[in-house]
Amino acid sequence: MREKELRFALICYGGISLAVYMHGITKEAWRLAAASRAWHDGAALTGSGAVYGELLAAIAAHSNVRLRVMADIVAGASAGGINGIFLARALATGQSLDPLTDLWLDDADVDSLLDPDARPLSAATKFWAVPIAGWAMKKRGNVIDRTVGEGAQDEVRAKLSRFVRARWFEPPFGGATFCNLLLDAFDAMEAGPKGPVLVPAGQPVDLFVSVTDFAGHSAPLALNSPPRVTEQEHRLVMHFRQNGRSGKQLSDVPGLAAAARATASFPGAFPPFTLRELDGVLEQRGIDWQGREDFIRVQLPAGGEADPADRVLIDGSVLANAPFRPAIAALKQRPARREIDRRFVYIDPKPDFRSISFGKSGAAGGGKAGGEPARLPGFLSTILGALSEIPREQPIRDNVEAIGGMSRRIRRMQHIVDAMKVEVEEQVAALFGSTFFLDTPTPARLDKWRAKAQDQASVRAGFAYAPYGHLKLSAVVEELVSAIDRLAPAEGPVHFANRRRALWQEVRTRGLDRISGKKGAGASGDAVAFFRTHDMGFRIRRLRFLARELDASVEARRAERDPACEEMRGAIFTALGLYLEREGDAWLADLDVPADADPGQWIDAIAARRDLTAVDGEADALIAAALAALPKDDRRVMLLAYLGYPFYDIATLPLLQGEGFDEFDPIKIDRISPSDATAIRTGGAGAMLKGIEFNSFGAFFSRAYRENDYLWGRLHGADRLIDIVASSVTGDAAMPADALAAIKRRAFHAILDEEEGRLPKVAALIAELRGEIG
Repeated sequence: MREKELRFALICYGGISLAVYMHGITKEAWRLAAASRAWHDGAALTGSGAVYGELLAAIAAHSNVRLRVMADIVAGASAGGINGIFLARALATGQSLDPLTDLWLDDADVDSLLDPDARPLSAATKFWAVPIAGWAMKKRGNVIDRTVGEGAQDEVRAKLSRFVRARWFEPPFGGATFCNLLLDAFDAMEAGPKGPVLVPAGQPVDLFVSVTDFAGHSAPLALNSPPRVTEQEHRLVMHFRQNGRSGKQLSDVPGLAAAARATASFPGAFPPFTLRELDGVLEQRGIDWQGREDFIRVQLPAGGEADPADRVLIDGSVLANAPFRPAIAALKQRPARREIDRRFVYIDPKPDFRSISFGKSGAAGGGKAGGEPARLPGFLSTILGALSEIPREQPIRDNVEAIGGMSRRIRRMQHIVDAMKVEVEEQVAALFGSTFFLDTPTPARLDKWRAKAQDQASVRAGFAYAPYGHLKLSAVVEELVSAIDRLAPAEGPVHFANRRRALWQEVRTRGLDRISGKKGAGASGDAVAFFRTHDMGFRIRRLRFLARELDASVEARRAERDPACEEMRGAIFTALGLYLEREGDAWLADLDVPADADPGQWIDAIAARRDLTAVDGEADALIAAALAALPKDDRRVMLLAYLGYPFYDIATLPLLQGEGFDEFDPIKIDRISPSDATAIRTGGAGAMLKGIEFNSFGAFFSRAYRENDYLWGRLHGADRLIDIVASSVTGDAAMPADALAAIKRRAFHAILDEEEGRLPKVAALIAELRGEIG
């Protein structure tokens, strides 16, 4: 039975009070990942998790594919940023998202969010605003009459009255209040149930949170003339990673709270965020933020103010509501143990609904019935659209096209490798003779065979080797530049540029830029020695290629799991871990380099600390023992792949411009939204969600609204996630439509069973849904 991983990169859009709806969706994504882990571990499953286990079992029975599902990249802005932060922490720690639900339902309310200083002290507060609010709410056909259920109208009117009479010309919601609610949520997760981590050991979890730097920070630009200029950059992406080796920034709860508070600082509703606000809250709670200086150094670029605690941050959706770009960048260097189906899944809570309509038709730029032209937007609509709606609704076409381009390059690389396979295997066989495959692999033999294959690959590549070698050299040098900067951060962009220039000058002084050997054949001795001591990228790519060949050419022919193949896979990934460990900053943390070290000292110190030639010996011992345990035919396949890899790398590395996408599979894009989840109802956000009202602030005014949106979030999440999981197996092996529909019905009923006791305000909706689901 084949094993395959379905990996999600989740992009969570902003949506203000639709954060409650998105909590339902991200909770379902977390339940799916937990169910996949439990199903593979043979653990018990309950609720919708049990249905996801049924889905994985049905796929395995129908297609002979054991599918693992995980989310390892999360990016979000504003309301999506908050949900993304909690989801990423749950994935990386094994904590539960269940304790957050009651907090969302109870505390995501105007009465809880209002700043204590902004609350009306009495019914007479701002007395002149009372008749205005009353007239707006009592006018026949007002928005409350039209959109709020009869049972919730009194609640909405009361809260809207208090909101209208809050302080004007200042944000009504409290920043410190928000910080405390966020920290309460992290405490609830910490105190709640805990299961296993939902990603494999060594698999990184990356979290990206978009924020807007209100004043901006200087970003240097290199031009022809003048040679250097600066511009104010307002986009800011905070990056947290947990990879099991170093950093563990997802354990920095105050840092995560700072990111959540900043990304959701909706202009006008919340005050702008500064670290001073969080410092005050942490002091009141008696929390010592030990990672504060690291947070400032990593997350906040140098600005003009004397103290980074004065940096003013506002809502991330103002400039980047769909943070695809950092998630795309995170695809580099993802470990791959088996065949990967990579999905970018973006959550858009209201793709078909706009809070502002330009004409009576309700469509921007659309015409009215009868062919009359639509009215131009009015004064207030134009201002509100420019400040609020338009920046949040920028199209993602460029991001989709970038992912499509990556997928095309990966497919092209696959075709090249497949087309080269026969010729490469003939070259390797001719190089060693047909009988060498009968020899038992030993570490010494493997080292000798590998060196000979790499030398001959460079010689037979001819003139093609020089650009390949320069590309490898550039990748190695730039990796050294980045490692040195992380170990001894530059004092600024000019210092960084000068140090980088000095490192390259040292490389040229050593003659390493003369890649080709004598008469242009193969690599020079200096280049070979440098690559042997520094080129981890090649070693990592080769082992991942070997893992892919094991899956595609050896295990694919098995009718059941083979212990010898498992041993081979374990050897490959144990060897891979040796190199990945040395790639991490923790391995170099105690590097003994003087403060005034020159570039040559840095190069030699890093080489000595990593000691890659010694690691090669350990890796050879692991691979040789596992190869010896394989049957003769399988051993031949794996040796041809291992020794032939230099031929493949020379052809494919330039195609990928040195980036080396390790998952090595095309990328697909899926969307989760009310418009796509149609198994129960159709009509989009306007037909199902309450939070879209009051310019997307609606769910802050009613517990019933929040219960409604949260429930739909879970149902829509289950609907779309089942579709996405099932689509990982196509063709004759695909799940039949009627079987999927039955699984969805069971998932929907399981969700309603779980939530019925918690959601008393929407009991009538639950009864309706049971009838619609059938």
